[in-house]
Amino acid sequence: MHGHVPRNRCYRAHMAAKTAGARLEERWRHILSAHARTMCEIDRALHPYGLGASDFEVLDMLATAAPEEGEQCRVQNLVGRVHLSQSALSRLIARLEKDGLVTRSVCMEDRRGVWVALTAKGRDLHAEVLPLQRAALARTLGE
Repeated sequence: MHGHVPRNRCYRAHMAAKTAGARLEERWRHILSAHARTMCEIDRALHPYGLGASDFEVLDMLATAAPEEGEQCRVQNLVGRVHLSQSALSRLIARLEKDGLVTRSVCMEDRRGVWVALTAKGRDLHAEVLPLQRAALARTLGE
């Protein structure tokens, strides 16, 4: 029987593929679990300051991207770096602006572009909660 593969070899190949898939799925679930635990821990640590994990991420990226007071960052540059949709990010930035932590302005060169910058209050709050966020990371990620 030309081209015939013994049944046990097919079964072993099938089981190896199934096992590889199961290992991949297990790794994926582990990543999701670590992410959920970490986000919850950060949320708990920052809640007394009126911030959540996503709020902190935006403040942290702004503090990193525009380290000097008054420096701005295009909202579009944040979209790919924050795990939020563009509309969710816009709502989050609007809330941070309402709380006096950031300012928004229209890009003069490209009227569709929006700039966002930390205010002094936002920079101070970021500096205050940064050690709490880093401690939450250390607790959940074990470093």
